[in-house]
Amino acid sequence: MSPSEPSSPARYSRGAWQRAVDKHLLRAQRYTRPHRERRTRGEHHPVWDFLFDYYPVRASQLERWHPGLGALLADAPDAPHSSYPHYVTAGDGTVRFDADGFLAKRRDDMERILHLLEATAGRQAHFDCFGMHEWAMVYRGEPRHDLPLRLGRDGTNRVVESHQLKCSHFDAYRFFTPAAAPLNLTVLHRASQAEHDQPGCLHVAMDLYKWAAKMGPVVPGELLLDAFELAVEARRLDMEASPYDCRGLGFEVVPVETPDGKATYVARQRELAAAAEPIRARLVELLTDLLKR
Repeated sequence: MSPSEPSSPARYSRGAWQRAVDKHLLRAQRYTRPHRERRTRGEHHPVWDFLFDYYPVRASQLERWHPGLGALLADAPDAPHSSYPHYVTAGDGTVRFDADGFLAKRRDDMERILHLLEATAGRQAHFDCFGMHEWAMVYRGEPRHDLPLRLGRDGTNRVVESHQLKCSHFDAYRFFTPAAAPLNLTVLHRASQAEHDQPGCLHVAMDLYKWAAKMGPVVPGELLLDAFELAVEARRLDMEASPYDCRGLGFEVVPVETPDGKATYVARQRELAAAAEPIRARLVELLTDLLKR
C-alpha cells in the first residue's frame, strides 16, 4: 500500500501517456469490473459497494487516468483528455490540465481540503477506539446491512455498553443510533471536523480517497488508485471488526470485544495509518503547489 512516486517527467511522450492510460485502466478494473458485473446481475455487496455508493465517484471516473498538476501530454490532440473538463490543448498539440481555470471554480474547495489534511497531519494519532463506530451504528437500533449480527442484538448492545465510545470522525459519528450518540466521549459536528480528525482513525485514512477524487485532475492517476486501494484495506478492517458476520462473504473476524481482537485491530490500524501518511503528504504537496497560483 505504499504510494506511487510521481510517475512521470513533466512531459509525457505519446507512447508514454498511452501506456499510462492503459496501465491505469487495467489496475482500476480489478475493482470496477466486479462491481459492474454485480450491478448487471442486480446483486448488492454489503462490503465493497460502499466504496462506490458512499463516495461519489463512478467506476468510469476511477478508471480515468490523469497526468496530474504540471504535466504535459505531447502529440495528444486526440487524447481523451482533450475533451475532459479543465484541460486545454495548445497549438502544438500538447494537452495539459488547466490549473488556473480549475481554481477559478474550485479554489474554496481546495483550500478547505488542504486545511483539513494539514490539521490532521499535525495531530497526534490515537489507536484506542477499537472500531466501536460500527457497533454504535446498530446499538439498540436496526442493522444497516443485510448481514447477521455475529453476537446477536443483545450481545452487540452489551459490547457497546462495556466500552467507552471514542469516535473522533464526524462522518462515522453521524450514523450512530440516537441511543449511541450520547455515549460518545465527544459530541462531533461538521463545522469542527478539522479540529478532531486524527491520523490514527481508520475512516480518516479511507477518506483520503474522497479528497483525492475531489481534487480531480490535480491528482496523478497512480496516486488516486493508491488512495483507493488504501480505502479498500480500511474497509476490509472496518467490516471484519464490525458486529456483522461477514464470513459468508470470505472475510475474517477481528473480535474487538476480546483482548486479542483489540490487539489485532490496533496493529492493523497502525499499518493503515502508516500507509496513509505519505499519501496525505503527497496530496498536501499538490494542493500547496496548486494554490500558489
